[in-house]
Amino acid sequence: MDYHEQHEKAAQEQEELHAIWKAKADKETSRTYIHINQHKIRSNKKNNENEPVITIKEGKKNTYCHSVKINGSSTLIYGGNDKPLLSCGARVVLELDPESTYEIVT
Repeated sequence: MDYHEQHEKAAQEQEELHAIWKAKADKETSRTYIHINQHKIRSNKKNNENEPVITIKEGKKNTYCHSVKINGSSTLIYGGNDKPLLSCGARVVLELDPESTYEIVT
């Protein structure tokens, strides 16, 4: 293997390592929160609908469901009256520990 090939291989390995470390850092810094959308509960009742009221927030991604099973540890948090815990206005959230997972139950 000549110098150019070695350099390309080293650069590729470095990119792969960077991607692994970035994925690990993203997983460690992104939290998963579960909360109940009280506005959707009211809307369902008022309009005789059955839209999902449970929201699972993973970073910027939201998943909506009727039932969820938590596999692992979590903490239920009430933020009080000062300010919402999440940008959507949620004041009570279930925060999953980083190693915990969830399953949407149908």
